[in-house]
Amino acid sequence: MGTSVSPQHPLRQFFGALTERSFTEHLGWPDLNVTSYVSNLLVDFTSADELYKIRDRQEKPVETVVDLLYESEVLLDAQSLERERDVHRHIGDFTLFMAGLFPEYLRRLKSAGMIYHKDFLVDYVKAGKRSYGIVGQIGDHGSEIDPPLFRKLSENFELCVTGLGFVRSNLDRMQDPAYQRARDLLLN
Repeated sequence: MGTSVSPQHPLRQFFGALTERSFTEHLGWPDLNVTSYVSNLLVDFTSADELYKIRDRQEKPVETVVDLLYESEVLLDAQSLERERDVHRHIGDFTLFMAGLFPEYLRRLKSAGMIYHKDFLVDYVKAGKRSYGIVGQIGDHGSEIDPPLFRKLSENFELCVTGLGFVRSNLDRMQDPAYQRARDLLLN
């Protein structure tokens, strides 16, 4: 992943601890490779540039899953395997992030008021599972890609979405003034 947030940055440490706790305590799934990947995804996606890092041929950010899927399929003969892998990895990352942290956005997409949104008929979970599976099949070919990790993310996509839901619940709870007062009392 590609942000400039250092490994020692408090945000990276915060999301790492929160993700590991959510996946371990709530899901009973203490897989350090998965929690590390997911927490790094959270840090990276704090930047809108990372959230919309895939560009089309006109160098415009691709902002919908439908358009990302199109980018992954268009001109396959002319595009490299690396481009296909990167786009599918981003589809998996984007759909996991949105389904896990912003389920209300996905519910709103399915409402009658959003019928004209390109992603109206997209099943984010199916698209994410499929894309991570493709990344796991393509392999590394000289990159930092870990095929078994992406196969695991694909096979356990719903569990990862649920884990991110617990991360969000913890983030929401931390914003509660009563929680902040209790924390201040305990830390001072």
